[in-house]
Amino acid sequence: MKPVVIIAVIIVIVIVVVGFFTYDFVSQNSLHGNMTSPYAGEHVREIKSLSTDDINGLKDGTGTPFGGMAKLAELNGYPGPRHVLDLAHQMELTDSQTKQIEHIYQEMNSEAKILGNKIISIETHLDEKFSEGVINEVNLKEKIHESAEFYAKLRNVHLQSHLLMMDVLTLEQIQKYNELRGYTLDDPCKNIPQGHDPEMWKLHNNCQ
Repeated sequence: MKPVVIIAVIIVIVIVVVGFFTYDFVSQNSLHGNMTSPYAGEHVREIKSLSTDDINGLKDGTGTPFGGMAKLAELNGYPGPRHVLDLAHQMELTDSQTKQIEHIYQEMNSEAKILGNKIISIETHLDEKFSEGVINEVNLKEKIHESAEFYAKLRNVHLQSHLLMMDVLTLEQIQKYNELRGYTLDDPCKNIPQGHDPEMWKLHNNCQ
């Protein structure tokens, strides 16, 4: 056999062998990657369906649970009462506006705490039943519907508070709010306004 032919055969064999092991390596990694749950580590939670941030937010009546209770309003230019009060000086709120906004916030926060604690109670009940292996179809359906009802009410409470702000603030103040909150920036995840807590800002803007 000619040397050129021998070399060509060796090259083909090397390519086949390397390709086989590369495919096997990638396949094994893909398999193991798919087997690992994105929920890994969450099995030690106090309530499996709720993160620590969710629980704290529900207890405190804030808008942070479940990725942002009022994000729909906030990111469409409807200011939130708590944030407006925090920016009162920069937005040049009048005494009358401040009192109105404080009332809106207190009403929202009080109701949100009640509803939030009801959701925690239901999720705790469900977690315990699943953990004990005594959940049944009837109880599950009942509690899921109950939880969904309170979630809807809670979301409405937060969104309504943003809606009410539109009757209190001027157009100029709303524009100022959006500017201060960073919503006029191209990428809010990379352009965090001065004075904002980076972690909370990223949480509100769903940054990864």
